[in-house]
Amino acid sequence: MKNKLKVLRAERDWTQADLAERLDVSRQTINAIEKDKYDPRLSLAYKISSLFDLKVEEIFLR
Repeated sequence: MKNKLKVLRAERDWTQADLAERLDVSRQTINAIEKDKYDPRLSLAYKISSLFDLKVEEIFLR
């Protein structure tokens, strides 16, 4: 699933580790999501959207 996570993270000058800590996941999870190798669980997708104050659909694209 395509996503805008890397762009959103970069706009805030956060590293993958910074974002992972905020979401309580591993840096490897963030890396896999950004490279479209892993689709996050719905609960994680909602945590991400809440953190960035966006709708899930604005971050994750089909």
